[in-house]
Formats: sequence, C-alpha cells, structure tokens
Amino acid sequence: MSAEPSAAQNVEMFTSNLSAEQQRELAKRLTTFLSHYSHLSDSFIIEFFTEDLWHTLPNTWQPALQDLSYPQIADLLLDAAHGDRRYPSVWPLSLLAFRATAHALAFPRECRRERGRAAGSVKPEEFLENQSQSSMLGHIFRKHVKPKKQHEIRKLGMLVKQLCDQTDCSRVVDVGSGQGHLTRFLSFGLGLSVTAIEADHTLVTMATRFDSQLLWALEKEKQKKNGSSLVPASQSSPRHVAGWVNPKASWEAFIKQLRTADCVNEGPPTPSGPSKKRLRGSEHHVVRTSSDSDVHSQDFDFSTNESEEESPAVNRCSCVQPVCREGVRPEEDSQRGYPDFVLTGLHACGDLSATLLRHFVNCPHVRGITSVACCYMKITTKENPTPPGLVECPAPPTPGRESLPSEFGYPMSTWVRGLSGHQLSYKAREGACHAVEDYVRRLREESELLRTHCYRAMLETFIRDTRPDLRRAGIQTIKKAHLLPFTEYARLGLARVGLPPGLPLDPERVEAMLKQQGRVVVYFSLALLLAPVVETLVLLDRMIYLQENGVDSQLVPLFDPNFSPRNFVLVAVKARG
Repeated sequence: MSAEPSAAQNVEMFTSNLSAEQQRELAKRLTTFLSHYSHLSDSFIIEFFTEDLWHTLPNTWQPALQDLSYPQIADLLLDAAHGDRRYPSVWPLSLLAFRATAHALAFPRECRRERGRAAGSVKPEEFLENQSQSSMLGHIFRKHVKPKKQHEIRKLGMLVKQLCDQTDCSRVVDVGSGQGHLTRFLSFGLGLSVTAIEADHTLVTMATRFDSQLLWALEKEKQKKNGSSLVPASQSSPRHVAGWVNPKASWEAFIKQLRTADCVNEGPPTPSGPSKKRLRGSEHHVVRTSSDSDVHSQDFDFSTNESEEESPAVNRCSCVQPVCREGVRPEEDSQRGYPDFVLTGLHACGDLSATLLRHFVNCPHVRGITSVACCYMKITTKENPTPPGLVECPAPPTPGRESLPSEFGYPMSTWVRGLSGHQLSYKAREGACHAVEDYVRRLREESELLRTHCYRAMLETFIRDTRPDLRRAGIQTIKKAHLLPFTEYARLGLARVGLPPGLPLDPERVEAMLKQQGRVVVYFSLALLLAPVVETLVLLDRMIYLQENGVDSQLVPLFDPNFSPRNFVLVAVKARG
C-alpha cells in the first residue's frame, strides 16, 4: 500500500484554488460558450443523415475537417496536451477558437504530475506489473474487485482517511455503496467506522457476504502470523443499510435512515432477487465482530433486534419511518447524541450526488464530504424534471412526513440559476458522461469500433423511411457490430424495432453513406470536445452552491482519466459548530 501524501499536499488539495469571484466569472463564460454551441451538444449522432448534421457546421469548417485522418482528429481536436500540431490545411480562426476555448474552460482532467502526457497513453503505474491487480492495494481488498474499482477505492479511500484526520472524525457514511468494496477498504484497511447505505438489497447481501469472507481471510492470516492482527485496533465491521436515499427528504430523515443499520444487520439478510454470481461460502453469518461492535453500537445509539423476516422494512426509502427501539419514537430520538461523520459517495448516480451535498450543507453532523458524481443525464432540471432512468421512491411517503420543497439536481446554485443560457439538455448531460480518453485511443489506433456510429446513423434513415414516427428508437447493443457488414447489422437492428429484417436496402445509398464515415467521426468528435466543458459547468455549479452556503471546496482529478473517466472528486470541509 502506498504511503499517504504529505501534509503540504493535503493543504493544497483541500484549499480552494478559485476565489468566489473567479468561480462566478468562469460560470458566466461556460454558459455563454455552451449556449452558443448548444446545437452541437444537443445533437444526436444517430441523426447524422436524417438531420443532415454535417451541413449544420459552419461552411468554413467543413473543408478543413472532412479529410482528416482518425489520428489527426485525436491530435488536432481532442488532445489538449498534444504539442506538435501539424495541420493538413489552413483552419479558420473560428474553428481554432472553438477548440482552444473548449480546452481552456474545462477543468484539467489529469493530476498535476501527469499533465503533459499524451491522452489515452499509459495505464496507472500500479497495474504495470499485473494488469488485473493493483500493486498498491492489499490482496484481501482485490478479491471480487475489477482493476478500475481497485484504482478508485484505493485513491478515494486514502483521500477520505486524510479528510477524517483533518476533521478529527473517525466515522464515515458511504452512500451508494454497492457491493461494499470502498466500505471494506475504509473499515478493514484504514480503521474507520463505516456505515454503508445501498438501495439494492441484493448488493447489500453480497456486501455482507464479502465482509464475512474478508474477516475469515484475516483470521487465517492472523493465525499464520502467530496472532498479530492485520486490522487496525480501532476497526470494526461496517454496518450496512438497505434503503433508498430520497432526494426530497430532509437531512433529519436521512439521519433516521442511518439509524436502521442495526435493524437490517442484526440477522442474516435474504436477497430480494437472485444474485448473478454464486458466491463462495454459502453459509452467511453475522459479520460484526464482538470486540468492537458494542462500542460502535453505543456511539451511534443503535439498538434493535428487529428480525430479518420483516424484509419490507429493509427496502424502505428514507421517507418511510422506521421504529428501531421499543418505547422511543424515532423523531424524538433522531438528534440525541448523534456523532459527527464524513460523507462519501463513489459515482453516486444522478441527483444522489446533489442530495448528499445538500445534506452536507444542512446537517450539523456532517463534517466533510468527498463526492464523485456520474450519470449526469439522470440529474433532474426544471426543464426536464423526470429524465429517463430517474429512480422514483419505492414506497409512498408517510402522510405528514416533512420533506424539502422540490429542488433540482441542476442548477444547485442561485448564481448559475440566474445566468442566461445556463440550461443543459438531457443530451448535453448524457454527452458529458462519455470517455474522451477512450475515444482518443480508438482514433489513434484507427479502431474498427469507430464505424458503429455511422452504422447506427445509417440504420436510422431506413427506419424512418418506413416508420417516420419512430425516431431514435432504442436498439440494444449488437455484439461485435463493427465486424459485421452493414446489411447484416441492419437485419439485426430492424428486427429489434419491430420492422421486417429483410427490408430492401438500396445498395448505392448504403455505399454513399458508408463513404461519409469519416464525417460522422469528425462530427461526433466536435460534440465530444464539449463533454468536459458541460461536466465542468455541472461541477462548478456545485462548488458555487457550497460557496453560497459558506463552504469552500476543492475539485480534485483524483483518478486516472484513462482508467476512470468520471475522475473528479469534490472535497469540502465544514467548521465545527
């Protein structure tokens, strides 16, 4: 395991590098730029032919871009660090300004020590010896964990530990904890007291099983080493809560939800559905260690013997009132002696990241936060309050339960909400989730995968010829589509939207569109150039929201973007009291 960064690095990391005035000025520039080029960020590449997207580009751009090779697209457009740009023709100033402004406005996605290297070039150093196992993470934390997640939990775990040390706080709440990989590293690896909350009951069951497997492995190693423990003395097993964090509920409801940790952990949980993986060790037992569990139960004032048979209580959302202690109403006891903690969320989806930031601002018990966001297209906005994929409350609110007024995931700040052109469409936010570095790598390798966008755009034309009302129909991924001739791809795709797979396709028309594959790739790359700019605005809005509430924050490009595209973590600390 790597050594922790120095104190000097910590000060730099947790100190805002943009003043409040600079943040607001940057937001103005971002909204002005993005609103001017919204026709690019709002466009769907599958409509390249049906909407004639190529000819929506400025006339002076088209001849400069149409004959670029794939490596040239990577070097001249997408890679901000590429130093030796050699243009095959004279580019118009407006195109040069577009590229330069997009790169200048976006937050740098590389760690300071990694800046200047070519995009998409190197794997993280920890995987040079073994591509599937991090050399900087103990083997007990690599089990069941893919390389990308190993990289993320190690880096974020160390950052959370630094934040806990800085705030003199040993308790962490991990929201959206999934199978508990980060939770286990924080608890067993770094000695923190962790409560994990996850909406998927099956994942919670897997997490507790993995906990017990890890404890068993630790005990075996302890016996081999004559009783010397590998676990920090202050460590206890993590507590797991199965529940949905309601973005409309108050922070008090969130605290009450955390208090159900013992309610759902006291007995062996039963999965709410079949697990996709059969786990080793079919007999599950309670994973809490007796030596430390009593201490932490007392600290958090958790006490209940609710049986696992009452499974509906496990799948509650935060607007459902739990009763965990006989004779004591939760609303009477919700604040009594509750300890301070650090809040963390690794790739908390959609509005969940915004909800955690609001709880951080409003809840007096939250001392610090590390927020890694993802799935920006699932964020609610005034213009699109119910985007596709939005998770609704799994149970109706209890009558009389207080909740916050309707608040959207974007914009969060009063400042950005007041800027003209601040609106971000669903498509713009979906584009912000794309992996720029991965696409650069494909361009440099001239990968056959690059033809898939052209194939889907071509298919859209034939679908609309037959069904003009069927626009942007969802087609599940066609395996190895890039290796198929278009006629076979079309046969499979047409069947998936309910059209005859043998629909006649004009060979000359097919050939003419295939010849425009380079233009499709160029257009997609222009839209992709805006993806980091959109992400910057979403994250900057959250920084400004925190600043408006008296909290400075820092945005840290913590993960290697070639490995983990959503690599920013928003870090903030609140003063006591």
